[in-house]
Amino acid sequence: MHLAEFTAVDADALVLTGDKGALLRSGNFGPAAKWTRTVTALGLPGFHFHDLRHTGNILAAAFGASTRELMQRMGHASMRAALIYQHATSERDREIASAMDRRIARQTRRKGGQSS
Repeated sequence: MHLAEFTAVDADALVLTGDKGALLRSGNFGPAAKWTRTVTALGLPGFHFHDLRHTGNILAAAFGASTRELMQRMGHASMRAALIYQHATSERDREIASAMDRRIARQTRRKGGQSS
């Protein structure tokens, strides 16, 4: 809803802007976006805007983003920050194991149940 109502259709359009359509800075973001009131109303008190960045990069890493891709997304020149987001999770381990299982099952069916 916000995007449709407040954001231009241009691919480079800003998602959140100040009253005059300008870029929000860290010092004026909270008050302009009414962040504290909004996250509290959503039942997320203490949720920080930076948590969105963290979540987005965790998901990108979980879906296979490389270190270089994470560095690009985050605007970092060093691998150190990107590696933080690539820590293994048990959920990702399950996804990898399931994908391996599906591939083995497909190969087995193709060979008529015979192992090589």
